[in-house]
Amino acid sequence: MPTIRIGFSSVTARAHVRLPRYDNAEVVVSAPDAAPGNWAGGASCVLMNGMFWLAYRIRRPLDSGRGIDVVVAKSLDGISFKPVCEVSREAFGAASLERPVILPTDFGWRLYLSCATPNSKHWWIDALDAERPEDLSFGDRHLVLAGDAAWAVKDPVIIRGPEGWRMWVCCHPLAEPGQEDRMITRYATSVDGLHWRDQGEVLRGRPGSWDARGTRVTAILDLDPLTVLYDGRATAAENWFERTGLAREQDGSLVPIFGPPVAESPVSDGSLRYVSAVALPNGRTRFYFEAARPGGSHDLMTSI
Repeated sequence: MPTIRIGFSSVTARAHVRLPRYDNAEVVVSAPDAAPGNWAGGASCVLMNGMFWLAYRIRRPLDSGRGIDVVVAKSLDGISFKPVCEVSREAFGAASLERPVILPTDFGWRLYLSCATPNSKHWWIDALDAERPEDLSFGDRHLVLAGDAAWAVKDPVIIRGPEGWRMWVCCHPLAEPGQEDRMITRYATSVDGLHWRDQGEVLRGRPGSWDARGTRVTAILDLDPLTVLYDGRATAAENWFERTGLAREQDGSLVPIFGPPVAESPVSDGSLRYVSAVALPNGRTRFYFEAARPGGSHDLMTSI
């Protein structure tokens, strides 16, 4: 199994948890336009053999295509990235693409994709396998999670360790029309990263709180105890403008801590979401996140 670094910093051993920060963060990928509804982000990143491998989504406004592409890129410094391949929504028959996940496997590389079913609120998750990251756009395709009439599934966070594969997946209930933006996080396990066993709900919003409308795990900071970053929002009107919270495992569930959001943008819609955490060899953590910019767009940014 390849050795990779994906963000297991020892938060319990520190007086202060290391968190993403907007101040002094650097732009990694700019939105396709400065106007609202244009986003670069929804990223995941791994560091392997000194190379950062980043997968991110490019999105335009609702009337201009939504999530049009997922890009895979590489970098030696974690800031300046060179694209190596691209996957379009048309290749999957999807109305939109959202957060991807890139990971090495025993046989090469895998790219997970969140795909929107046309003319519906449903989402499913596919994967592509290839020997090299550069070949992922032409890789072998697998259905990972189909979702169903009751639930849309998207935006997974996936890690791999000695005990197997683990996934935290965002689930949207579809039974009540007009309420599909609500979200919870469920946990699943797998022996191969393709066939998953649902282990139940682990994170839900708190009534009356800033995360009441929904919660979505975005990054794993520590495994013992399990400590995560998550996206949350209070209302349906805040859909797409989530902020970042911190949660820790207690009795099999993830419990938010520190009350208010721990990271948000100081400008525009306030969004700071879809965090990915990469543990660095020097013990620090590099964070990637999607953040609101002054004109209303969202850029993919990084901080340490």
